Amino acid sequence: MKKLIFLALLLISVSAKAQETEAKNSPEQLVKDFFIAFHAQDIDRLKNFGLAETRLTSVSTDSTGATELSTTDYLDFIKNIAAIPETATFEEKLHAFRVEENGLLAMVTTPYSFYYNEKLAHCGVNSFQLVKFDEHWKIVYILDTRTKDNCD
Repeated sequence: MKKLIFLALLLISVSAKAQETEAKNSPEQLVKDFFIAFHAQDIDRLKNFGLAETRLTSVSTDSTGATELSTTDYLDFIKNIAAIPETATFEEKLHAFRVEENGLLAMVTTPYSFYYNEKLAHCGVNSFQLVKFDEHWKIVYILDTRTKDNCD
């Protein structure tokens, strides 16, 4: 009987450890970890989340209401983060996560509000496109919207 209880406990702990490992390697966790590195301006960690081919596109409207697209590559994005002065504060508050995962592909969307020097600069939605390489998720594309309207 003791051997049966021991075996059951062992199986439960192995299952729990597998679920914990899977949660740490989930698309949602990757995005959370990305923003931890982003806020810390941890350039070395940020480099590990994407690929040299990763692109970022922001969608906004100009003063006439026309849609504008602004695209940059991931390494330039990282340089821009590194260039934020130490005297400045910035925070991108994520309000929710929606995750769609299918095999090697995942999409994570996150509504957000962006604060610079503690003032609301803009809000919108991030869309992260992820691909799994050797059991690890990588960002291949980020698309976000940016507006100053209806940010409450």
